[in-house]
Amino acid sequence: MKIGIFDSGIGGTTIFRAIKEVLPDEEYSYLADSKNCPYGEKSEEELKKIVVKNAETLLDWGAEIIVIACNTATVRCIDYLRHKYPGIKFVGTEPAIKLATNTTAKNILVLATPGTVDSERAHQLVANNLKKDQKITLLPCPGLADTIEHTLDFDENYCHLPLNEAQQKIIQKKLGELLNPITETPDVVVLGCTHYPLIKTEIQKFFPDATLLDGADGVAHRVAEIAHL
Repeated sequence: MKIGIFDSGIGGTTIFRAIKEVLPDEEYSYLADSKNCPYGEKSEEELKKIVVKNAETLLDWGAEIIVIACNTATVRCIDYLRHKYPGIKFVGTEPAIKLATNTTAKNILVLATPGTVDSERAHQLVANNLKKDQKITLLPCPGLADTIEHTLDFDENYCHLPLNEAQQKIIQKKLGELLNPITETPDVVVLGCTHYPLIKTEIQKFFPDATLLDGADGVAHRVAEIAHL
C-alpha cells in the first residue's frame, strides 16, 4: 500500500512516525510543504489551492491513501478534497478534543492555529464532546507553527534534534507571549497542530502538572484500518 502524507513542513513528521510504527512495511511519500507554512493563517481560497496541489503531487507519486497531517487543512478542506477526489481515501488530523473530554479533566486547553480555532469543525468537536463539568478553552497561537518550522533542526530521518540553548530561548519567548492570557492551570493541554508535539518538552514547562495530548495515534490507527480493508 502506498501512503502519501502532507503538511505545511515538518509538523506532519509527528503523524508520519506514528503511522510508520503501526504500519512499518508500507511504502511512504512525505510532502513537506514548507514554502506555504503556516497553513493556519491562510484564507479558505488559498488553502484549497494548496491542498489540491499537494494531493495531485502525492497522486502522481502513486499514493493510494492520502493523510492530511495538518489539523487546519483537515478541518477546513478534507470535505472539499473528498468531493473532488471521490475515489481516493483521505485520512485527516483533528485536535484531540474528544480524547481530552474522555478523561477526568475539568479544565481543558486547546492550542491550535487561528485557522483551526476559527473553524466550524473545531467548535463542533467542542459542542459534541464537552461534558457538563468540563471547561474547554480554544487558544489561537498565531506564528507558533512558523516559529517551530524555522527554529528546529532535523536529521536525515526526519527526527528532530534536541534544542540548543538559543533555540529554547526562541521557543520559550514565543510560548510566553501566546500563553500569557491563560490564568487557570489546565488539567489537559491538547496540541492541536502537528508542529506542537515537536516542542512538547517546552510546552510542558509552562504546565508541569498537565497531561499533553495529540491526535497522532488516532490517525495512525485509522490509516491502519483503511489499509487493511
